[in-house]
Amino acid sequence: MRRPALYSSSRRPSAASEATTSATTTAASIAAAPSIPLSNPSSTRPGLTPNKATLAWIAAGLIALMLALNIALLLHPHAPTLTQKQIDAAVLHTLETTVLPSPATKAYEAILPSVVRVVSYATDPKTKKEIEHGVGTGVVIVDKGVILTNLHVVTGAARITVTFADGLESDAQVTGLQAENDLAVLQAQKIPDDLHAATMRSTADLAPGDAVMAVGFPFGIGPSATSGIVSGLKRGFMSPEGKRQLTNLIQFDAAANPGNSGGPLVTMDGEVVGIVTAILNPTHARTFIGIGFAVPIENAATAAGMPPF
Repeated sequence: MRRPALYSSSRRPSAASEATTSATTTAASIAAAPSIPLSNPSSTRPGLTPNKATLAWIAAGLIALMLALNIALLLHPHAPTLTQKQIDAAVLHTLETTVLPSPATKAYEAILPSVVRVVSYATDPKTKKEIEHGVGTGVVIVDKGVILTNLHVVTGAARITVTFADGLESDAQVTGLQAENDLAVLQAQKIPDDLHAATMRSTADLAPGDAVMAVGFPFGIGPSATSGIVSGLKRGFMSPEGKRQLTNLIQFDAAANPGNSGGPLVTMDGEVVGIVTAILNPTHARTFIGIGFAVPIENAATAAGMPPF
């Protein structure tokens, strides 16, 4: 994914300028030093007491000597200069002998501490007992326990629980809704001491072909990760029941199934660009056939009362 380049404003000075600066500083320090009186001034012979002119000449001599030494070092360095062939060989050897983690692995490790399992419970009208109503996914967007998920995951729930990456389980309450984007905001009652909020990223530069990953609990199994690409932008989707029309969606082909709803869609940097909300399947199977949809994170952040990028 294209990202604006960041540059450091600091520049390393050249070896020659470093040498000159070092020499000048040393000489200046000597010149500025106060005269040190002799231990027995009365026995000092005339003409041997150092004065400012003498110190100036000493400083000038030191500058010339240090410059000469540094120039000699630059012209005759102790270490031999590496050739481009030697550098290429060293790089090739490293690549052949070192196993590097894939971008998907880095993205998963970055987002995992912020992913939660969301379970909603309802009361069985026949038995009056609490039963599991639905399983979905959520993502922590504020380290105080503010979580984004899908509205359809928690609709009709008598109680909601969230399970954090470290295993801590907590009840949660709905604190915000955005029905037009199928979004709900949850607040957990208890949170881990080291809870990490996900990094959200603008979709302004998102483009078809960009690599993305969906992380969640498909069919309650997880956390699970699937990778793919952005297939399209500004898509529309009508829910199977025909009750909700969603617009301005990110289309992606990373596998998603029931249980992924509410989970993050992330870049290979592990930054959230969307909230997984729906899959397209014209059959009654309701399983993934290659087309998934996510609500852009700008909409999701607005649902939580956070300013857009």
